[in-house]
Amino acid sequence: MGTHVNSVGLLVRADPALLFSYPDHIPRDCIDVLPQHPGIYIFRDEAATPIYIGKSVNIRHRVMSHLRTPDEAQMLARTRRIDFERTGGELGALLREAMLIREHQPVFNVKLRRQREICSIAIREHRPDIVFAKEVDFGRTDGLFGLFGTRKAAQETLKNLVQASKLCPVMTGLEKGSPGRPCFARQIARCHGACTGEESAADHAGRLQAALGHMLVRRWPYDGPVAIVEESDGLRQRQLVENWCYLGTGKLKKKRPAARFDLVVYQILARRLLAGELKVETL
Repeated sequence: MGTHVNSVGLLVRADPALLFSYPDHIPRDCIDVLPQHPGIYIFRDEAATPIYIGKSVNIRHRVMSHLRTPDEAQMLARTRRIDFERTGGELGALLREAMLIREHQPVFNVKLRRQREICSIAIREHRPDIVFAKEVDFGRTDGLFGLFGTRKAAQETLKNLVQASKLCPVMTGLEKGSPGRPCFARQIARCHGACTGEESAADHAGRLQAALGHMLVRRWPYDGPVAIVEESDGLRQRQLVENWCYLGTGKLKKKRPAARFDLVVYQILARRLLAGELKVETL
């Protein structure tokens, strides 16, 4: 933020709005045609490269808010044109935005630009096991709990659950131990004794699963791909999805890569799809 000297000689911070000027280098023709409907918009630089991709239920309103935001002056200074694509509704805009950001990696899109390798917690042989999406198909596997960006994040969640539910840190792999020897938590009555055999491994695993229950990753609920139908002001679209993976709009391609679990698509769709709030056509 800039500074200036006021009328009494004090150095004060300047209001960014006072230093901001409307980006008149962006052609008016691409702004005038922006619709007040759902869809995505693309800010492009002088090489027509996307530098920012956004979505809104009202494209025109959202783009105009960018043009009036002093904090986005750097992005606006590099913008030479703004394009848009209408969608049949909000979900279509969300899915299309995520797909295009992943494809183009715009410099001013930070949060959605890269999807890290995610992991989850499975219970195998009565013990938690951290599994990764590159090894397990999350959309077609039952009994997965939580979606984490790193192994450390999954372990930290386990640690908190162990403490809150008086689970055994040895049985959960958080602490090394010897057969029959009580863990530290057992010595201070913070463990039910799975480490010493006082609690069976099966009972301990049941309590662990109950503690993880609120983080259950929901399996893809269909045998194959579906179309989610949306309509807005005369535009009807079918958003194609399979295994929590977005396949695009229109008709399903006969030859297509395997649909792998996509964290962003899962976060966008899971709650509403499983609650029956969306219009779905099986394919």
